[in-house]
Amino acid sequence: MFRKGPWSGIFAASGGVAIRAKRWLTFLSNHREVIAALDFFTIPSVTFKQLYGFFVIEHGRRRILHFNVTRHPTTEWVVQQLREALPEAGKLRYVILDRDATFNGDVLAFLKATGLNPKRTSIQSPWQNGIAERWVGGCRRELLDHVVPLNEEHLRRLVREYISYFHEDRIHDSLGKDAPNRRPVQNKPCPEATVVSSARLGGLHHRYSWREAA
Repeated sequence: MFRKGPWSGIFAASGGVAIRAKRWLTFLSNHREVIAALDFFTIPSVTFKQLYGFFVIEHGRRRILHFNVTRHPTTEWVVQQLREALPEAGKLRYVILDRDATFNGDVLAFLKATGLNPKRTSIQSPWQNGIAERWVGGCRRELLDHVVPLNEEHLRRLVREYISYFHEDRIHDSLGKDAPNRRPVQNKPCPEATVVSSARLGGLHHRYSWREAA
């Protein structure tokens, strides 16, 4: 039987499936610093129009490398987004993506031409793109479950504000309680110091810091 863990319930008891799953998780762990992932997620507007958010996230520090919104996702549009997000591979070596029909041969060819190795996830296996899936879940819980976007531009502005909060303020267990752009621990400067709350995302979230007494 497969040992229980974060992905228990996802894998069948089959030894072959368990071995492939372990290999995938080992690949993600061993190459974390050189992996990026991309994905779409859908958001209805206030007028019930379906909007598509597209993003690219790096695994190492969980930074969002690119985000944009469209009502009509096409392969050509995705390739243009990738040109902006990944003008060159840099330290990256792998890109994880699912089997969405939009991510067709043209997308794979562009990634390879940029020096990247695309890695497709298995069918109906969102856990294999877990970093991207967790980011979408956090964005929904921490922002989009509380605000309904008016249109594409409104959604773009909302999520870009969330990305700024995500990079600068939100701490992650996987980063040792640090933020993607690094957030040094602020020790209490003196016994009289008080805690100051700074609103983020219109007051949905806050950042707390010390302020020395006047």
